[in-house]
Amino acid sequence: MNKEYIVEQLKDQINKFQSKTQTEKVGTVIEVGDGVAKITGLSEAMASEMLEFPGGVFGVALNLEEGQVGAMILGSYEGIKEGDTVKSTGRILSIPVGEKMIGRVVDPLGQPLDGRGDIVTEKIYPIEKIAPGVISRQSVNQPVQTGIKAIDAMIPVGRGQRELIIGDRQTGKTAIAIDTIINQKGQDMICIYVAIGQKESKIARIVAELEKRGAMEYTTVVLAGASDPAPFSFIAPYSGCALGEYFMDQGKDVLVIYDDLSKHAWAYRQISLILKRPPGREAYPGDVFYLHSRLLERSAKLNKDFGGGSITALPIIETQAGDVSAYIPTNVISITDGQIYLESDLFYKGIRPALNVGLSVSRVGSAAQTKAMKKVAGKLRLDLAQFRELEAFAQFDSDLDENTRRQIERGKRTVEILKQGQYEPMLMENQVAILYALTNGFVDDVAVEKLKGWESDFHKYLQGSAKETLELIASKKELSEDVVVALEKAIKDFKEVYQSS
Repeated sequence: MNKEYIVEQLKDQINKFQSKTQTEKVGTVIEVGDGVAKITGLSEAMASEMLEFPGGVFGVALNLEEGQVGAMILGSYEGIKEGDTVKSTGRILSIPVGEKMIGRVVDPLGQPLDGRGDIVTEKIYPIEKIAPGVISRQSVNQPVQTGIKAIDAMIPVGRGQRELIIGDRQTGKTAIAIDTIINQKGQDMICIYVAIGQKESKIARIVAELEKRGAMEYTTVVLAGASDPAPFSFIAPYSGCALGEYFMDQGKDVLVIYDDLSKHAWAYRQISLILKRPPGREAYPGDVFYLHSRLLERSAKLNKDFGGGSITALPIIETQAGDVSAYIPTNVISITDGQIYLESDLFYKGIRPALNVGLSVSRVGSAAQTKAMKKVAGKLRLDLAQFRELEAFAQFDSDLDENTRRQIERGKRTVEILKQGQYEPMLMENQVAILYALTNGFVDDVAVEKLKGWESDFHKYLQGSAKETLELIASKKELSEDVVVALEKAIKDFKEVYQSS
């Protein structure tokens, strides 16, 4: 009885059995090392296709040769050996994107690094994408307020612009980028900070500072650490840009900071040399210009027909001994819409941000400024340029006429007012107020060494006793007659209070 029942059950299972056939495109590892694998058998692999190695490690096909595929491995390659089977996924390298990414620290594959659980998203975006065409763009016309007086006044950055931050190491490049992120609070801007080959300890300090100031509420940090393999540094900026494109497609404004593209070029050079791509100038491969141009061209201000979103890029480049004519700096300067040039000599003199106003430029110019800022900034640049020219004579101080002496004194005060500490971004209306006071001679009678204290007290006075004047500048965004009258009255009233105290 029991035996017959078992036989019946087996027959029933055999009758119901349906075989499933599944085809997989597979290849075999023939060589592995230094984060790169050579694979044979993947004849139908696509460029930038994700490949699956044993142990759940992914790679990306870079070299498609006649008899083999060269792939970079995204993760630890120690467990991969010759003879291992590699599967083709049929998917171009993509990352998960979505609102849940905001406020998180992720790796270039979109995996969380902050220990705050998994990120559940519904969409994935390819990390490489063709940049928006001319028809879908519009000219840059809205400012990105950095909160830094010298930049907002003389080298304005607009939404959709690419403004390079360039200088030697330890001259305050990252400080400008972080201050800009902090200043976006309440400005309806999503920020993405891409750290390429940076020390994890440095990024931990930056994240802690952003959290302390409430900036992580609208910021995502994409981290390829110094201890991560070179392929992570290579794909990190493209991942950050893809995440930015998700928000841009929804009509939002995004600020992406690439810190820094020098390390990105080094990582690409390393991978290319291991893959035996022919080296060119400074051992970089021939397409190193395209490496950065295809990334930075994805920054754009889209017109209303395409959603009206924007990506503003602040790439950072590190120079060696101030050499802006080196290969990578000249490449990136020619791609971007201007540069903020930071100088070691100015930094060591205590002029911070160490901005060389002569070599810094914004090719978008005053199109990305409010009318109020445009009016005070025009005079400011002229005063500073004249001061730089006359500064050489100032050390002799013998036969200077009254006019020259006055210009030199104004220049000294301009330099002093433009100094600004880190993590102290300033609102546009406060910037306009202090720069108006400076360019119209209201601080000419204040001693240079007392100017910092005077400025600090002036801002406190504006926030307290003259709040309506600040609100007037913020709402009108131009120096109309009534704004000028209110502002001059506030300055004169403060000077009386200040002198009596």
